[in-house]
Amino acid sequence: MELNPLGDDAVVLAWDGTAAGEALGEVRAVVAAIEADPPAGLVAVVPAYATVTVFYDLTRIGSFDGFCLDLQERAGRSVPRAVAKGRLISIPVCYGGECGPDLMTVARHSGLAAREVAELHAAETYVVGAIGFSPGFPYLVGLPAKLHTPRRSTPRTQVPAGSVAIGGGQTGVYPVASPGGWNLIGRTPLKLFDPSAEEPTQLRVGDRLRFKAITAEEFATWQ
Repeated sequence: MELNPLGDDAVVLAWDGTAAGEALGEVRAVVAAIEADPPAGLVAVVPAYATVTVFYDLTRIGSFDGFCLDLQERAGRSVPRAVAKGRLISIPVCYGGECGPDLMTVARHSGLAAREVAELHAAETYVVGAIGFSPGFPYLVGLPAKLHTPRRSTPRTQVPAGSVAIGGGQTGVYPVASPGGWNLIGRTPLKLFDPSAEEPTQLRVGDRLRFKAITAEEFATWQ
């Protein structure tokens, strides 16, 4: 793990040379250790893939070197294995039809039937590698190579909230309605971002996700 300054109010803890997803257990453990005993001047902790960016208030830390030593000391602390591993969350998804207008595009690109795309997508366990792009949007690690599909050449101006999509080698879920260029293969009725909640973003980096196929009727009932 290396510590590198980022501007004058942040430092990046990085696991250089580690493939996306492989360091997520360590990333989550370090975040938990820092949040359990935040050093003076801490403003925010932002994990993603193989990095943890720690923002601080320059007027409240003794020195940059001292703050980095505090971070290293906390990073070396152990946390419960369950915390480092993350939660296992099930996400219901209605694949295809109005919920997944690009399912056939992915099927043609992969050489699979639409049903096989849905089954393969739902058979994997994914890990939240980062949260970004829009509030609560999870970038998920673990998409089978067979399902890797280029982003749309023309992005949509409006993607419905809850849309499950594939963009290149990643899959994710649009928590709020927004523009987007990923291929929409399904939609979940779950609300993954609620600005009025104590924890607005329902998913965290390091969480493990499983998608569970539901019918259009079940989707409508859930709504």
